[in-house]
Amino acid sequence: MKDLVVTDVHLHYGSVHALKGISIEIEAGAIVALIGANGAGKTSTVNAVMGLRRVTSGQILYREQDITRLSAHDINKMGISLVPEGRQLFPLLTVEENLLMGAYGRKDRRQVKVDLQKMCETFPILGERRTQLAQSMSGGEQQMLAIGRALMSRPGFLILDEPSLGLAPMIVQEIFRIINQIRQDGTTVLLVEQNANLALASAEYAYVLEMGAIVRHDRAPVLRSDPAIKEAYLGT
Repeated sequence: MKDLVVTDVHLHYGSVHALKGISIEIEAGAIVALIGANGAGKTSTVNAVMGLRRVTSGQILYREQDITRLSAHDINKMGISLVPEGRQLFPLLTVEENLLMGAYGRKDRRQVKVDLQKMCETFPILGERRTQLAQSMSGGEQQMLAIGRALMSRPGFLILDEPSLGLAPMIVQEIFRIINQIRQDGTTVLLVEQNANLALASAEYAYVLEMGAIVRHDRAPVLRSDPAIKEAYLGT
């Protein structure tokens, strides 16, 4: 079963043609990577899927339902959640308040409390700092909080936009361990990542974006061993 099917999607920012007919298919329960240099169109793809930007043409299906013209709010209610680039936390709210913001659309308040405790167990540092302001945390701690906040909506599909950006290598390894755990728990993951080495090591399948177009897609191990991909994206 395919969780997400993006078909021939075009997106413009005024006169700028940001996405030029991209097509992506993501199987349920998989980690799929979207890699490319700065300006390749990765965040534009995220914006299109999440309803943050209206596409010019094309179609986006989530679990066979057309979400192409839906708002970001409605897409989130259907089960797609985003950890945005730069985290975009509420800096003057506490850790617990940020986590609860991720569950703002849920009515099952008792289960929300259970999930809040689960987030504090999954990310022990969040449990230790529940009353601390988000702005006072380190970059790695903030990234964990952003992931926890996204998971509080109980998504079936999680998009992570540049989760390793600006983080120390040891923290990055922990973040990617958590991403793999999220997939093992049954959530489909779209990993949008400039660090191609990390992304291809974690994903089963990957798409390569250049100048708003998909130029390669294959199983991640195949791309990881491809000489052209190694030279262009893996620094070898």
